[in-house]
Amino acid sequence: MQDLQQYANWRAQVAQALEQYRGWAHGAELLDGAAEQRVARALARLRDDRLSVAFVAEFSRGKSELINAIFFADYGQRIVPSSPGRTTMCPTEFAWDAALAPCIRLLPIETRAERLATGDYRDAADAWTVLPLDLSAPEHMHDTFLQVSLTRRVTPAEAQRYGLYDPDDPDLAATLGADGLVEIPRWRHALINVPHPLLKQGLVILDTPGLNAIGTEPELTLNLIPNAHAVLFILAAETGVTKSDIDVWRTHIGGGAGRIVVLNKIDALWDELRTPQDNDAAIARQQHDAARLLGVADAQVFPVSAQKALVGKITGDLGLFEKSRVGALEAALFHELIPARQDILRRQLQDDLASLTGAQSALLAARGRDLVEQLQELQSLRGKNQGVIAHMMRRVEMEKKEFDASLFKLQGTRAVFTTLSTELYSIIGMDVVQDRVDAVRAAMEAARFSTGMRAPVRTFFDQARASLDAAEAKIAEIAAMMETMVRRFSTEHGLALALPAALSLERYRREIAAIEAIYMKQFGTATLLITSRGTLLERFFDTIASRIKFAFREANGDAEAWLKVIMAPLEAQIRQHRDQLRHRQASIQRILDATDSLEQKIAAFEAAQHDLEQVKARLASLSGVVAEALRTDLPELKAA
Repeated sequence: MQDLQQYANWRAQVAQALEQYRGWAHGAELLDGAAEQRVARALARLRDDRLSVAFVAEFSRGKSELINAIFFADYGQRIVPSSPGRTTMCPTEFAWDAALAPCIRLLPIETRAERLATGDYRDAADAWTVLPLDLSAPEHMHDTFLQVSLTRRVTPAEAQRYGLYDPDDPDLAATLGADGLVEIPRWRHALINVPHPLLKQGLVILDTPGLNAIGTEPELTLNLIPNAHAVLFILAAETGVTKSDIDVWRTHIGGGAGRIVVLNKIDALWDELRTPQDNDAAIARQQHDAARLLGVADAQVFPVSAQKALVGKITGDLGLFEKSRVGALEAALFHELIPARQDILRRQLQDDLASLTGAQSALLAARGRDLVEQLQELQSLRGKNQGVIAHMMRRVEMEKKEFDASLFKLQGTRAVFTTLSTELYSIIGMDVVQDRVDAVRAAMEAARFSTGMRAPVRTFFDQARASLDAAEAKIAEIAAMMETMVRRFSTEHGLALALPAALSLERYRREIAAIEAIYMKQFGTATLLITSRGTLLERFFDTIASRIKFAFREANGDAEAWLKVIMAPLEAQIRQHRDQLRHRQASIQRILDATDSLEQKIAAFEAAQHDLEQVKARLASLSGVVAEALRTDLPELKAA
């Protein structure tokens, strides 16, 4: 757990250094719109960074007990409901949002009848039932948390409307009770806002229902589990790896970074009639068998006893806690998860810093060149008569007229820029995406057989990729036009201008590919002739559409930000060059009017050069502080 505290401290130190950098750069007039936006985005990354850990298991594997043991033992009792059988009926997220009071927010199961994914309701406050949490009374908290276990009995027709029952599916048909009713969860999703120390530092815990719910709840399959930074897949030591375990592991989890297998309930293998060595050997055999069946290394499987770990923590029995082996799981979880997350965030922020310092160095270099030119010009006036000074005045006036003429041409380029920007928005605009979503839904409803429902979804993915391709082609066209304009200004007026920043939509292409891969695993080859499979595909498409719309909304945001700032460096240096021409004109005019002010002006420009060097040194120092904070590793932070 200390690793997470160190990670939070690291983010705070980087944010503090970056804030200091921003404050000084703003005062030195070194932040244009592009730089200000980049700093704000970097600070938002640091502030909003989250580490999500998902717990996935079949019923009665001790998943909720493991969450209690790792995260909530300090309350002195079980907080998350944990008992034999199915206790978590809906996906449940534990997190902390300081803007909200401690509470549990519950999304009614009735929302499944609407064509909206769970994620579409997150910002819809009216859709949630909110229950306050009494932090001073853990027993009351436990009672409130029992909401995630609640069910209700409904008619088969109502259950079908929510996609939770199909008489043609043998597994679902078996849930029909003698009273002619079907048991379904009361809630669709739960968000628990509690000020736990780890949650306050950015941890998000996802407690999932049993394995069969993973295949039927699109939000879990397409969003929450794939995007979790760590997934703990929990098995029971006495039962080992079942067929359903293997199916879920291969279909929804798989190996890779942040994927950990937990072999729980090893206390069932503690036989007092055998030696401790024999017990350890039995556990090791189960560990090896689980690793072999799931295709992972033995070291990736952690044998634990969540129940004994919880008891050991609550009673202060360190010996029992050590025997539970949960300590080794905690260490592996945070030692692997946090450094990997830190590396990703560090690389993103280093790219931001490099872009910032590069743009500001170019701006300072331009200021330096202007000062040198003006100083040389003034020094050349020493001993010159009024006629020579008047000639220089006319030359500056000519330069200014030429520059103003270039600015007039720039207005024509701006018109082209606006046209191309409009064309870009027409390619990836949200109204275009929504029209395609509506078309797919209509095509799915019109499909005569369930097998014909897959083609519109495949077309939807193809259209999404084609839109990104067309958008990137338009972005390249805009960038080429800007590059031509920058090169022309640089050549005509001797300005050292940086080329426009690039924009790539590749991450959205990868995201769409990842969503499609999950969809293909679920529906690519399996028959859809069973009615329930067609119904399930319709519900999956609602979440697919939500995820694609979110990706395009983000891509629109990136494009909008890029279009706003792509001209910012050019405009900043144009303003600076225009101001410098005005200052030269005014200086020469004053010298023409009173030649005795020449030496004063020269001295002033020499002082300005000195001040500029100090600004450069301060910029290097502050950017160095940010870079050093970014380079700091967590063990070094602990030592510091």
